[in-house]
Parts: sequence; C-alpha cells; structure tokens
Amino acid sequence: MEAKAYARFQRVSTRKTRPVADLIRGKKVEEALAILKFTPNKGAEILYKTIKSAASNAEENHGHTDASRMVVAEDRVDSGPAMKRFTPRAYGRASLIRKPTSHITVVLAD
Repeated sequence: MEAKAYARFQRVSTRKTRPVADLIRGKKVEEALAILKFTPNKGAEILYKTIKSAASNAEENHGHTDASRMVVAEDRVDSGPAMKRFTPRAYGRASLIRKPTSHITVVLAD
C-alpha cells in the first residue's frame, strides 16, 4: 500500500533541497522526521511537512492504523517554474533575478 503527498510551487531551490531528500530516502517515517527536525535547511522544513501529510493520508485514506511504521519509498524534488524579478543596474539597465521553485513528491510504502 502506498500513500502520497505533494508540495508544489515551494519557494526553495531544488539544488539545496535534493541533498536533504537523499538523507531520508529508505528510512522509516519516525526516523526521517527526526532527521529532518534537526536539519538546519529550509527544504528540510518543507519535506518534514510533506512527510507528515503523506502519513496522515495513509491513516485517513488507506486505513493504516500506524503510519509511523511505513518507509519513505520515494522522495523526489523536481524544479518548478522560476519567478522572474528585475533589479536596477548602472546606466539605466535592469538585471534579471530568478527565484526558483520546487515540486516535492513523497511516497510512503509498507
């Protein structure tokens, strides 16, 4: 049985979030949440919430009595669209600032 949760259009870079996702892949839910709780990274907080959501989905939708025994089977961090902003530069020019977004997918399995 699988339970999924998505966090889309999150304002965090995929480059900074993927190493955090690699830390928890294959771990039990309780262990993964403990690791993420003490990881000082913005992506860790988003992954923490997404795993909690997937565990709640498992209990509510699929009838699991204890989702904490499940394993993080897949956690994928894909890039979303970049927000584009401009900042003024010398001689009346403008410079592009890209603010990346991420799509995070978490799949829990037995």
